[in-house]
Amino acid sequence: MTGCFTADDQRHMRLALRLASRAAGRDEVPVGAVVVCDGRIVGRGRNQVETRRSALRHAEMIALEQAAKTLGRWRLTGCTLYVTLEPCAMCAGAMVLTRIDRLVYAAGDPKAGACGSVSDIIRERRLNHHITIVPGLLADESSALLKEFFWNKRNR
Repeated sequence: MTGCFTADDQRHMRLALRLASRAAGRDEVPVGAVVVCDGRIVGRGRNQVETRRSALRHAEMIALEQAAKTLGRWRLTGCTLYVTLEPCAMCAGAMVLTRIDRLVYAAGDPKAGACGSVSDIIRERRLNHHITIVPGLLADESSALLKEFFWNKRNR
């Protein structure tokens, strides 16, 4: 399901892009994520897979975990997750399990995206929770950051 972008959506995605840039500066795939509840930022994350040597340290997982700690609950109903790249299967599953209401992502991921590109965990009818998906916000900026990162990696 798609929808319109608000000024708040733009602001939160720009923060996620700044977090993605920080990840790139630490030689991590540039992905950033922000969780917002009632207009307040309650979780932030950037990829830390290489730094922490853990495949579980995706930006979304970190932001969701921080949001749960901030709010003092594991159910994140009423929350929106902003992320610079379409979430993978692990992160999409975590979003369903934490019961966020809305996902806003920038660039699609034709190789590993699990919110409509490769698979669609978020819209799986058999699951007990469904999330509103709003794709494409600041997709060009996110794609440019990812392309630059991988170009630099290949040409070092």
